[in-house]
Parts: sequence; C-alpha cells; structure tokens
Amino acid sequence: MNFHSMFRDFNPGKFIVWVCVAVFTALLALRLDNEIDWSYWVVFSPIWVWKGLVILGALIGNIVWCKNPHYRLEGQSYIQYRALLISLGLHLFLLMFEVLVADNLENERHAWVSVFAPLVLISMVSIAACIWAVKHDRSFELELFCSVNLLQFIFIALRLDRHIIWPWEVVFVPAWILLCVSIVAVLYSIIFAGLLMRMPDVNPDRRRTSMNSAIGYTCLVAPLLIFLIMLASKLNGTTSASYTLIVSPLYISFVTLIMMSFATKRANQWWFGLRKDLCQFLLGVCPLLQEYANISYSFPNPSSPPRDFLDAGRVVTSEKKDIIGASRKDQKVVAPSYSLEVPD
Repeated sequence: MNFHSMFRDFNPGKFIVWVCVAVFTALLALRLDNEIDWSYWVVFSPIWVWKGLVILGALIGNIVWCKNPHYRLEGQSYIQYRALLISLGLHLFLLMFEVLVADNLENERHAWVSVFAPLVLISMVSIAACIWAVKHDRSFELELFCSVNLLQFIFIALRLDRHIIWPWEVVFVPAWILLCVSIVAVLYSIIFAGLLMRMPDVNPDRRRTSMNSAIGYTCLVAPLLIFLIMLASKLNGTTSASYTLIVSPLYISFVTLIMMSFATKRANQWWFGLRKDLCQFLLGVCPLLQEYANISYSFPNPSSPPRDFLDAGRVVTSEKKDIIGASRKDQKVVAPSYSLEVPD
C-alpha cells in the first residue's frame, strides 16, 4: 500500500459522487419498501449534498477566475475552465430532473414525460460534450452515460405514463444491449489478463494492471446485470423480493467505483479555485500529512522466512565474505626461485 500514489491519483469528486449515490440508493430502497416513512425530499438529501458541492465549487472557481486574470496563463487553464462550465451546466439540468422526480414521487402532479425532459436534453447535449472531451483529452463518464442511455430514458418515461404497455424486459432493451457490449469487453479483459499472466517476459506492473482492470470491470458489470434482471421481475410483478434485496448487488459496483476513485485521472483543478489537486492543497495546508504521504506498507508472504532471519543471514554471509577476503589478502604468493648458470 503506497500512500504516495493514493494521494497523487485520488479523485475527490468521484469519491463524493459514488458515496452519495450509494447512500441515496439505500434510502430510496428502504422508502419504497415502507421501512422508513420519510419524505422523498429527505430521501434525496445525499443527491442535494452532491449537487450543492458541485455548484458551490463551480461558483468559487468562477470568482477566482474573474478576480485573478494572471491565473489564466497557467498550463491548460482555459481547457479546464471550459470543462468546469460544461460540467456545471450538465449538473444543473440533472438537478432539475432530480427535483422534478422528488416532487412527482411526493405529490404525483407531473407527467413522467415532462419529468424526464431535462434528462433527455442532457443526453443530447452530452453527445457534443463527449466529442469535446475526446478532442481535449478530458474524462467524460457522466456525459457518456447520459448520451448512450437517451433511448432508455424515453422508454422509461413512456412506460411510466402508460403510453406503451410493454413488459419491463422489453423496456430495458437499450440497457440489455449496452450490458451485452460490456460483457464482451469484460471477457476480452479477462482473456487478455490471463494471456499476460502466462507470458514470463511481460513487465510485472503491466500484468498487475491488466489483472486489476479485469477484476474491476467484472465487479462493475456482473452486479449491474443481476440488479437489472431482478428489477425487471419486480416491476412486472413476477417476484416478491424487496427493493432492498434488489439493490444489494449494486453495492459491489459502488465499492468498486469508490476504490477506483483512488486510481483515476485527476479532477478539475478549478473546482473551489484551488488550481491544484485537492490532496496537494491539503498537503500544503497541513505539512504534517506529508509524513504519511511518503509511507508505504508491504504485507509479507506467510510462507516466506521471517525478515529478521533473512537479515541475520545476510549479515553472517557478509561477515564470512569479509573474513575470507581478509585471509586472502594476508596470504602472500611465494614463487620458487631458479638460478640459471650461464657458461663463460
């Protein structure tokens, strides 16, 4: 465990997002099972925390950008600032959708087609955002998720308003297609990792990275597939499982995503106007943390000899070598003397 790499690659934005989504999923499942009698506005509180941090961070970043024009000359400041504005716009539309969903679940006074309208708009805008992100080498997880699920959002809205009366297995056809593509990618990553493991001349770091990727993708896709199958059966009324049981596989994916937030690309440096990664900012504010950032831990193999025994063996071996070398130096080479008689 190397804290230096964890501090260097940690993405606080993704960590906060997945923690909030995991808490919200648990609260929503308990509310749908009538285990808690809270208002939906309270159930959505983790979502409000997420969106509040996003909006607050963007506002502070804009204030720092406007008050300090010389900061705009630092590296890729313009690209990161534009990425901040694009992300802020998408989150505002997403916040509008979530407010409408909470209000409709609480009061049932909106058509679901109108509730999903901001989400459909986000999906169409996300296509252009994905193209921009690829061009400027930026991450685009939210934009990609929205753009590929455009048809799925429309089907769900029409089914909730009963404009179509298809079974939920048919409604989830766009999601099945995406999951099939994801399963093919997972199988490819597993096969590729297995081939690298059997190649002795491959760099160990590369083999470790491929194996971690295969395990991570498997833990993401497999629970999502199980969840979608159970959810379709629940909505069709063919199973009596609780929503808490249905969403339980998702927590494997959530834990995987939270762990992956410690090894992803760096976040936007203009959130909250820090102009640097959050961990670097914290290390600068609290110098004592630098001591922990430079610590690495290793867990030895139980079958291997103890460390003290190995060190003692190395000391004894080195002492023997020194004694042998000293004795060799003390020994002098004696060459026989010859007398040659030369005739007169």
